[in-house]
Amino acid sequence: MTKSLTSILSCAALAVLAAGCSHTYHSPGIKNAAGEIYVNKHGELKDGTPVEFYTLRNKHGLEARISTYGGSVTHLFAPDRDGEATDVVLGFDSLYRYVSNSPYFGCLVGRYGNRVANGQFSLDGKTYQLAKNNGPNALHGGVKGFDKVVWKARPFVTTNGPALELTYVSVDGEEGYPGTLTVKAVYTLTRRNELRLDYTATTDKPTVVNLTQHSYFNLAGAGRGDILGHEMMINAEKFTPVSNTLIPTGELRSLDGSPLDFRTPTLIGARIAQKDQQLDYGKGYDHNYVVNKPAGELGLCARVYEPTSGRVLEVLSTEPGVQFYSGNFLDGHLFGKDSRNYPFRGGFCLEPQHFPDSPNQASFPSTVLRPGEEYKSTIIHRFSVLK
Repeated sequence: MTKSLTSILSCAALAVLAAGCSHTYHSPGIKNAAGEIYVNKHGELKDGTPVEFYTLRNKHGLEARISTYGGSVTHLFAPDRDGEATDVVLGFDSLYRYVSNSPYFGCLVGRYGNRVANGQFSLDGKTYQLAKNNGPNALHGGVKGFDKVVWKARPFVTTNGPALELTYVSVDGEEGYPGTLTVKAVYTLTRRNELRLDYTATTDKPTVVNLTQHSYFNLAGAGRGDILGHEMMINAEKFTPVSNTLIPTGELRSLDGSPLDFRTPTLIGARIAQKDQQLDYGKGYDHNYVVNKPAGELGLCARVYEPTSGRVLEVLSTEPGVQFYSGNFLDGHLFGKDSRNYPFRGGFCLEPQHFPDSPNQASFPSTVLRPGEEYKSTIIHRFSVLK
């Protein structure tokens, strides 16, 4: 049986949240044998909309903090080989920084993760124009994608761990996309030291959907240097090469002989400076890999090991692809939590997804969602240590 946190908050506490008072309210929380969840005030938007963040903890030292603004994972504390928990995701202390200057730190991404060429696609004979917010292309849902909206939250606990259900209704025509899309994203902090994300979505008109999660990781600790010494394995034999605007050419190219090949665990920095057209286009790694598993089945996308801490991150998903981004546009000007500087390549992203520009690539797995169908996607970030 699940239990709602909202139902146990006092009227006085709810009034504090709704009024947007600067006082931070710490809820009494709800818990069971698997973990606990409680809510704090994160701040409010300029129009007075209140924003909350929820803290989820399990019994093994894993803790996640998630904001209702963008569904963003603002903190993720994971134990090292000595049992010391450190925050391993890049982010900010204040809501203002997420609103004003965040490169998609920790957020939910939609309606369409990654790029759509020329901000345009055709569906059932009709052409749709999207905002061009990444050079000539549309990126991560547009000017105001799912990362920049306040999601409705419902916290609860299950036998598998504390959970946070986030819902958002994207109206017909929002950012140029057809159909009213109703989206639910459920984060669960599991007994297996996983942060699990389960997406579902429905639409009232034919549309395209590609949802993902955009945390930047540094397994040594956020703001503790670059990620070039992390050892990366990506479960893929092919990738989708891109043009100079980072749009896939349509080819599924073998990784044989390529500096993008991570089938054998390799340091991220080992070949990142190698002369290669694809690395030149991406300013490093910024490419979609074709995950080596059956379509729609939950399976391993990538595994990352950080030797100084012993932390291991495994990323699993039901998606056919995963975008590996090596933080190439972090340039040292951002200061995050605890005033730590985020240097060049100070974090990496592994974004499970359908392929970029699929609405314009007939040979790619389809991202079309029609009325009566349900979009489903699962992303798991699993943590462990090597002694």
